[in-house]
Amino acid sequence: MARDSDYILELLKEYGMITDEQVSKGWEEVQASKGKLDIIDALKVLGFVEEEQLLSLLASQYGMEVVDLSTYVFPEEVLSALTPDIVTNYQIVPVMKHDNVITVAISDPSDVETIDSLRYLLGCDVDAVAAPMEQIQKVIAEHYASASDSVEHYIDELAEDEAASAQMLAGALGDASENYAEDDTPIVKLVSLLIIDAYKMRASDIHLEPLEKRYRVRYRIDGILIEQEAPPKYLQANLTSRLKIMSRLDITEKRIPQDGRIQLKMGDVDIDLRVSTIPTTHGESIVMRILDKSSIQLDIPKLGFLADDMKLINHIISLPDGIFLVTGPTGSGKTTSLYAFLNTINLPTRKLITVEDPIEYQLAGINQVQVAREINMTFSAALRAMLRQAPNIIMVGEIRDLETAEIAINAALTGHLVFSTLHTNDAPGAITRLIDMGVKNFLVASGVRAIMAQRLLRRNCNECREEVEPTPAECRLLNIKEDYLANHKFYKGKGCPRCNGTGYKGRIGIYEIFLVTPDIGELIFNNEPSAVIRERARANGMRSLRDDAMRKAEAGISSIEEVIRLTLMDAQ
Repeated sequence: MARDSDYILELLKEYGMITDEQVSKGWEEVQASKGKLDIIDALKVLGFVEEEQLLSLLASQYGMEVVDLSTYVFPEEVLSALTPDIVTNYQIVPVMKHDNVITVAISDPSDVETIDSLRYLLGCDVDAVAAPMEQIQKVIAEHYASASDSVEHYIDELAEDEAASAQMLAGALGDASENYAEDDTPIVKLVSLLIIDAYKMRASDIHLEPLEKRYRVRYRIDGILIEQEAPPKYLQANLTSRLKIMSRLDITEKRIPQDGRIQLKMGDVDIDLRVSTIPTTHGESIVMRILDKSSIQLDIPKLGFLADDMKLINHIISLPDGIFLVTGPTGSGKTTSLYAFLNTINLPTRKLITVEDPIEYQLAGINQVQVAREINMTFSAALRAMLRQAPNIIMVGEIRDLETAEIAINAALTGHLVFSTLHTNDAPGAITRLIDMGVKNFLVASGVRAIMAQRLLRRNCNECREEVEPTPAECRLLNIKEDYLANHKFYKGKGCPRCNGTGYKGRIGIYEIFLVTPDIGELIFNNEPSAVIRERARANGMRSLRDDAMRKAEAGISSIEEVIRLTLMDAQ
């Protein structure tokens, strides 16, 4: 039901539970959430209103008693008064049954619609008491037989091939299973099978998102989020606790974000999961990034460079000094590219050191340093120490501040080859980003040798790929002429079991490689805008991300639709 937020707000003011200043901040939070929060939720998120206080206030206004379900004894005849489906759908529990009257515990005293629906559904009178939602969900999980049945059903749905999953499950459970009691085994299996299912579907991330009425599960496959069959809402707390235990996080802390790590062995494959939790309105949202050590491409040719770009990259990484920057958003493959470059130039005659946060993959023969801010081991501090180790080649995971940028450029100007990343939309934009950080123009012009922007383009599925004709709208967006269409063919996957019906399977990089030539350096020195620098780079032969994507579409590797999706804002 849509609660009367204005009425509740007036009550909170009337009872002196909030100030006008707090209300103003609450409305700012509502605006920032873009409609996801109402004013009451915003006040909770900001910590101005406690759930228990609000529950007591609303209960008194609606003439309800507040009960503590944690000490309540539930007789069997009371529990059996409602079916498991009703209690889970409405998120209520029966606490008393007398004659033709059932008393239920509800978390929102103002939700009279639920009470009316229950009266109609049950054909009897329904009274209500108030109780915290967390307590109600715990009662549902503990006292309704269908809870374990639902878990087992969900597990059976996930484990389509039980024989194949059994061995993987045994490895995935690992030592963490000893932290759970025997009666929690279904939850242990459920979490492990979620991870196995995501891994089998080639997912890079697992998103577990608590919504108001359900618990959403989504996998990011080939860069696109795909919703999966979700577990019952009342298992949310159990799943969150299990994942926190596996990640060695504080299960009692629900107010602040936490980061952890899970290490699993599935058959002969070692899997790392980077776990991130963040509190939201309806519980803790969890994202697990799957790092498959066996799948990382450490050979440059496998990254998707075409012949001319491959030649250019080999030239850049063979330079004796200077900075080579790789740019792009999170998840665009920057780290994989850097690892491939380092692996190629990792020779016994060279000393390579990296500073990363986190170290995603361990590379043989390379000294890798983990950032640890709690002991002041920042990027800049580690970089200073690394220079005293007399390295030939340095990799800085990311340039985030002026201090790190200046140390990296000074290292490049004193005979070191430096690799790093930045978050910018295109390659020339990295120049502007460094200058905005405070790096002097002449240092950027003399220290930076090349910048590469990249994205990951979905590959057409080879099993169901078929020739297609670009639509008029696609031709307009890509400025494709009729004579061009007459000489080129385009393909797209129609969807099959091998690609889960998406038409795509796997991804390939698209690249924009920007060389800082003498004339470009002069533009940087003169503080010319990014657009002017980009125009000169294009005149010098730089291909844009869209140019490279189109070459891969022409080769049948990807589709016109995918080119538009990734490069819609690309300047021509």
